[in-house]
Amino acid sequence: MQSRLLCLLYLGAAAAQSYFGNALLDGLELLRRGQRQMDLEASDHRDQLLREYDFIVVGAGTAGCALAARLSENPNWQVLLLEAGGPENYIMDMPIMAHYLQLGEMNWKYRTQSSNSYCLAMNNNRCNWPRGKVMGGSSVLNYMMYTRGNRRDYDRWEALGNPGWGYDELLPYFRKYEGSLIPDADSGNARHGRKGPVKISYSDYHTPIAAAFVEASQQAGQTRRDYNGQDQLGVSYLQANIGNGTRWSSNRAYLYPLKGKRRNLHIKKNALVTKVLIDPQTKTAYGIMVQTDGRMQKVLARKEVIVSAGAINTPQLLMLSGVGPAKHLREVGIKPIADLAVGYNLQDHTAPAVTFTTNVTSLKFEDFADPTWLTRFNRREGPYGSPGGCEAIAFWDLDHESDEDGWPDIELFMVGGSMSSNPAISRAFGLKKSIYDALFAEIEDKSLNAFMIFPMILRPKSRGRIMLKSSDPFKYPLIHANYFAHPYDVDISVRGLLKAISLMEQQGMKAINAKLWERKIPTCKQHPYKSWAYWTCYVRHFTFTIYHYSGTAKMGPKSDRAAVVDARLRVYGIRNLRVADASIMPEIMSGHPNGPVFMIAEKAADMIKQDYGYIK
Repeated sequence: MQSRLLCLLYLGAAAAQSYFGNALLDGLELLRRGQRQMDLEASDHRDQLLREYDFIVVGAGTAGCALAARLSENPNWQVLLLEAGGPENYIMDMPIMAHYLQLGEMNWKYRTQSSNSYCLAMNNNRCNWPRGKVMGGSSVLNYMMYTRGNRRDYDRWEALGNPGWGYDELLPYFRKYEGSLIPDADSGNARHGRKGPVKISYSDYHTPIAAAFVEASQQAGQTRRDYNGQDQLGVSYLQANIGNGTRWSSNRAYLYPLKGKRRNLHIKKNALVTKVLIDPQTKTAYGIMVQTDGRMQKVLARKEVIVSAGAINTPQLLMLSGVGPAKHLREVGIKPIADLAVGYNLQDHTAPAVTFTTNVTSLKFEDFADPTWLTRFNRREGPYGSPGGCEAIAFWDLDHESDEDGWPDIELFMVGGSMSSNPAISRAFGLKKSIYDALFAEIEDKSLNAFMIFPMILRPKSRGRIMLKSSDPFKYPLIHANYFAHPYDVDISVRGLLKAISLMEQQGMKAINAKLWERKIPTCKQHPYKSWAYWTCYVRHFTFTIYHYSGTAKMGPKSDRAAVVDARLRVYGIRNLRVADASIMPEIMSGHPNGPVFMIAEKAADMIKQDYGYIK
């Protein structure tokens, strides 16, 4: 009931009022206003922008909030942080609400270009690609799943020509931001940071399905371990960016504690940067143009402009500013200043969710229609602290299953509900009604207990591209996901799907009577059911993004023609311009990148301080 209410609140107050009446609506609106005021007070919210700052950070997402906080540690630097969206609010604090946040105005609501080989179950064959348009960015919209990745990911980055980006050198930065509350964290050489700003914890709430998943994975040969420790392969309850039952966004972690303490940090919300100003003669970035307060304004940077807008908005902004593929820029009427492979190397993790039924209680949000639900959340009780229903996770190296120190190629994560458990899930993914009705409507009609396992490919070989639609900064860019362009990605997806299904043979899953939900995709009926060809068709339909867009401003040596930034994240050919976000990843890491983006920001801040002689 409460989840439906909140969904209606985002879709329209009139609909919510007619469904629930005035009293509860008024109470929730007061909470939202109160949280908005808290957010305003947690930052310097001067109305008037100064003419000039030392550093301008574009994008108050995962990286941007961290960067602004760290750079403003130098009291002699004036730092401006710009965010196109507005403040966080009370509803965003609730981890269980992750599905609904994708339906609100805090999401850019991007969509991929239509395809005949992927996203086939989605409306117009286009996958929804959520991105945060809010203080905290996508750390406010995501499912809070915390992973460092594998040490080989970063050693690989270094081997590609990026000195200083090997795992041993990055480990101190992971520890620096981590405020781990994991009681059984690995105490070895890769132990967690305990005093950092970003809280990491287990959820206090789990369905019986989570325990069955962990047990079945162990019976299938997995070791139960801290997957963020020395060895990644294994199974565990999910570690999440949650503290005291509350979402721990980048905004909350880095900026809330600065309330009233950093007069040299200016944060401006609802401010869309449309261009980085670059002198075409000296090839030097000297400021930005920003649409805010109803007008376009110019703001200058004495030292640097740092773009932390994410793997979609960062390449868009760079290209709008004349930094990108020269031929493409000319095609849309932009004069090139630096001919770089901006927008290429786009990578993402996908996972074709598989549905199972069970005889134990799963997450069905209507079951939590409790008059005291808000009080229960305030007490951090019940399922409200569950990160979007994600409960447990396992990493597999399917090519080397006997090697406990392998490099995983598949991650299985378990969600304690199904597509029919919550009306927001299928809407967030943009499922076609015909597909939903054929596969999931019966679960809803019969009120069956069901859950999902997502087999997420970890090291995809396919690469996509971000392109400009036009020179108009208010028009969304074109997103060519290019999923499954490489046959490996289809193969490993099917193998991961079959691994998830095979867990039902283990005693842990049999104990809860877990069974594959055997409903066929109508548009795959030409293939024998459960054949490899059928599952390949299934994978191409349920191409669920896990929101891990990265790589579009690739870090690499000057000899790498695909590189956009160097190992110190400076844009090639342009002085005083850097990029610090997931777009710099040369290859996507083996896990969920939100944590590693904190690491990138922490390292970037230190490199900038070193470059300007400020070593704290």
